[in-house]
Amino acid sequence: MSGHSKWSKVKHQKATTDAVKSAAFTRASRAITVAVHEGGGIADPNKNFHLRLAIEKAHDVNMPKENIERAIEKAAAAGGASYEQVMYEGYGPGGVAIIVEAATDNHQRTSANIKHQFDRGGGSLASPGAVSFQFARAGVLVVEKNGKSYDAILDAAVSSGADDIIERTDMFEVYTSAHTLMSVRENLMTAGWMVDNWELIMKPTAHITPTEDVRQKNETLISELEILEDVQQVFSNLE
Repeated sequence: MSGHSKWSKVKHQKATTDAVKSAAFTRASRAITVAVHEGGGIADPNKNFHLRLAIEKAHDVNMPKENIERAIEKAAAAGGASYEQVMYEGYGPGGVAIIVEAATDNHQRTSANIKHQFDRGGGSLASPGAVSFQFARAGVLVVEKNGKSYDAILDAAVSSGADDIIERTDMFEVYTSAHTLMSVRENLMTAGWMVDNWELIMKPTAHITPTEDVRQKNETLISELEILEDVQQVFSNLE
């Protein structure tokens, strides 16, 4: 399969404005807090997979080391309880399934803001479980081709513990289980592959291919959801 990859981003992409940088740092800090909370208050990244991943992603947005350490200390002192991860499910125009992951300290505020964006974008917020059964938690890595073949990445990725590989125009998407994401990344990089980006995602078990008009409406809705302060990630089953 070839074509565009939504996971293709510049690994060390720099913020172009102070506002963008601040928002990136805020998201990274909240992700660290949530990771400590989900890890039972464990602040050691070697013993807390989610915290290790959150720290890696904080490095990716160029968050200073002292900011990261301060966020970990604050989260550990509070037991990571000030923010928690919440998942919202909904439908975009044309019945496109959408999952929104947020880190919040105020459920009422976050729910109201997300519902407002769904309504405004021609979609609707759904009850828990209405959409999530169409997705599975997974890891994804974007790996540069650099002239290498599909067979080469297949061999390297599978031997590293990956589950699936999709070929795009100038990159490969390597899919893993949630808990093997970091080990597969390390193995591929050790083997000389350039990993541009990696994420924990909600991977759709099946995609929908809408009309161009419906696609644009959903992409606008997703963009509007992504800029909400509490939102960490947005996933859909758009092809």
